[in-house]
Amino acid sequence: MRVAIIGANGQLGTDLVRVFGEDPSFEVIPLTHADLDVTIPETLKVLEELRPGVIINTAAYVRVDDAELCPERAFAVNAIGALNVARVANEIDAINVYISTDYVFDGEKGEPYTEEDVPNPINVYGASKLAGEIFTRNYSKKYYTIRVAGLYGKAGASGKGGNFVEWIIERAKRGEKLQIVDDQFMSPTYTRDVARTLKEFLTLQPEWGIYHMVNEGYCSWYEFTRAIFEILGWEARIRAIKSSELSRLARRPRFSALENMRLHKLHLRMHDWKKGLKEYLRETGYLQPKAE
Repeated sequence: MRVAIIGANGQLGTDLVRVFGEDPSFEVIPLTHADLDVTIPETLKVLEELRPGVIINTAAYVRVDDAELCPERAFAVNAIGALNVARVANEIDAINVYISTDYVFDGEKGEPYTEEDVPNPINVYGASKLAGEIFTRNYSKKYYTIRVAGLYGKAGASGKGGNFVEWIIERAKRGEKLQIVDDQFMSPTYTRDVARTLKEFLTLQPEWGIYHMVNEGYCSWYEFTRAIFEILGWEARIRAIKSSELSRLARRPRFSALENMRLHKLHLRMHDWKKGLKEYLRETGYLQPKAE
């Protein structure tokens, strides 16, 4: 199976290339922004030449606050980019895999969202990703929309300058006091786990549609931060604060945890979020075997 990965040098894309590349049943075609730009249809002609059987689109505008100021940029990448990819996928009869987000929900449900819940984004970023989902569904003959959340991986998110775990650890190393919100809940997810599960998922090729793919369970950002240092055995100064104490342009969902309901029906299970975090800390060298 030939798999083209758009955004191959991004946080998720890097792990997708690595994991799929380790399986001889897949031929990986890594594509970076230098190879194509999803907002420019002409550059997608490279896909017509390569003719992959699967296209995984990880390209995304992920600066949530900046999207409030530049909605046209967020929609250009997350929505129109998805439309452009869907059209090309149809032309070459490829499976179109669009990576979406928990931010398509408003966070008012109070418990994890399933694939059956109706999206209602409360910020520009979430709205642009929902538009991408709609274009993917309505313009693709063969598609999967994969919703992920709270991603962190070794490569870091280029659009955000790293990831939350690294940001927290670096601040702790400098002896800074950490102020982390305890009233926003999500499903922190290790990109390597997503890559492994998506590979297995594509091997099965289930019914087309939307699937959630996050580490099992959920926590607040404050609980996630505490878990980082508990696993490492480090002392850190952490103060729980409310989201209202932060000055941010975009509203965030209060509770955007996801449930992998459709994955479970396929007998696929992701790691618990703490197990995923421990593996990440081991991969990055922060956690030594003797410390476990």
